[in-house]
Amino acid sequence: MNIGFIGLGNMATAIIGGLLREGTVLGAGEEAITAANIIGSAKTEATRRAKAEEFGIAVTADNRAVVEQADVVVLAVKPQFFPEVIGEIRDVIGDKLVISIAAGLTLERIADLFGRDAATMRLIRCMPNTPALVNAGCTAVCLGEGATEADEETCISLMSSFGRAVVISERLMDAASAVSGSSPAFVFMFIESLADGAVAAGMPRAQAYEFAAAAVAGSAQLVLETGRHPGDLKDMVCSPGGTTIQGVKALEEGAFRASVMNAVDACVRKAQQL
Repeated sequence: MNIGFIGLGNMATAIIGGLLREGTVLGAGEEAITAANIIGSAKTEATRRAKAEEFGIAVTADNRAVVEQADVVVLAVKPQFFPEVIGEIRDVIGDKLVISIAAGLTLERIADLFGRDAATMRLIRCMPNTPALVNAGCTAVCLGEGATEADEETCISLMSSFGRAVVISERLMDAASAVSGSSPAFVFMFIESLADGAVAAGMPRAQAYEFAAAAVAGSAQLVLETGRHPGDLKDMVCSPGGTTIQGVKALEEGAFRASVMNAVDACVRKAQQL
């Protein structure tokens, strides 16, 4: 099975890296995906050369060539470029499986750009996040009406090659985009703030970043592996009259939870406008 990527940015890089690193098998009876099974397109020569050197994949500036050589086409360009890109490949897409990783664009909207009805296309919408770059992604997957069970298996295998993949309904995609796709930026800000606090208390900055990042990673792992409610785990750390509960009090005085909820809401509203 050949995989074509239109766009070779961070998310495409994460997916390609996962496929090759894990030796992913897509489809019954297929062999593991290798560089020989992947072709990608990008606008700039510098990007094409860099990805060819990094992964050993075939690259081109011709989006139509990608579609013609691929069994599965991953649309990995920004939402604003979809009309232009789809206009180039519309008449050669045929009945190939199309996977979109663009925020905000609904299955209906994407199918409409192809001049098709969503029920007549093998179309799947996904929202991966940047931790995919280190094999720790979490991808929301939304199946179009025309996608088959085999298409679902192919997409889940592909997206699971660099982390978790969870099938959800399309009505939840904007929320998933915010809580998974956008939120790493919020977490990075939190890590930076934790480190700044430690630096203010006298810790060297490099050490502060290491402690802060490790604490966040470990806390997330604790939630995922134990299945316990985050509030329960928070209470476990907050000893009566201790230091942690004072820190929690300071965060609540700064409307910490409300600020995070408002950030998620802002992301959802923006996605709905795309």
